[in-house]
Amino acid sequence: MRLGAKVRPVKFLREARRRRALEAAEQGELLPPHKGVYLIPNLLTTAGLFCGFFGLIAAIGGRYQVAAVAILVAHVFDGLDGRLARLTRSTSRFGVEYDSLSDLVAFGVAPGVLAYKWALEPLGHWGWLAAALYVTCAALRLARFNVQIGTVEKRRFVGLPVPAAADMIAASVLLYYYLVELTAGEPLAFVWRELLILGLTYALGALMVSNIKYLSFKGMRLRDRQPFWALVVGILGLKLVIAEPQVVLFAGCSIYMLSGPAAWLWGWRGRRRLREAQAAARAAM
Repeated sequence: MRLGAKVRPVKFLREARRRRALEAAEQGELLPPHKGVYLIPNLLTTAGLFCGFFGLIAAIGGRYQVAAVAILVAHVFDGLDGRLARLTRSTSRFGVEYDSLSDLVAFGVAPGVLAYKWALEPLGHWGWLAAALYVTCAALRLARFNVQIGTVEKRRFVGLPVPAAADMIAASVLLYYYLVELTAGEPLAFVWRELLILGLTYALGALMVSNIKYLSFKGMRLRDRQPFWALVVGILGLKLVIAEPQVVLFAGCSIYMLSGPAAWLWGWRGRRRLREAQAAARAAM
């Protein structure tokens, strides 16, 4: 009887912790690790960190295409760990902090070094300052994301996501070398490549720390039934990716990067018209 009396409270406490974890996951809260960490999501985060670090080494060694691919693979792992953690309700404060540190290396430092070594180095201090500003903005964006967890709309990001900014740099590198092979030479004068990447780096940094809203795609329910045309569009998109992956990747990253400012400008025009209409109504009264 004594053994049963000891086991029963232990089972009760475990069940209570489990219910608390499920309730916290449903409400978007994060619990600190009790006596350990969730293994699979953090292993996927580590894989993304390894890819980012490998991309950093490849960029320093002059293998720019390899570095770009490594950054893109890191984004795949970054998406998998978060989705898996939400599906299995294994989110935790440790996982969020570890994911942010991994993102800073894979999508902050690695793309910054890649942009610097690939195009910005000949610009001297203007080049390394641009790369350093990109890394700083990435760190600020990640810190702000951690602070705003649970207080902002889940369907939208505030500022350009750091992985999307890194994808834009990686896609630019891959597109450039694709055009080199296609034209059998330099598609752009070297100075134009430097200036374009300089402007892109500053623009990405500004968008990351801005208050412009971006779609997060977290509300998409791909497991539910979809219209038939959605399947047709998906098949066509898959064919385009297989036929011209560099072009499609660059186009997709560019559209997403510009979607935020475009939506903000559209909303600003609507708000301006509303204010003018309200001012006209007050004047008529």
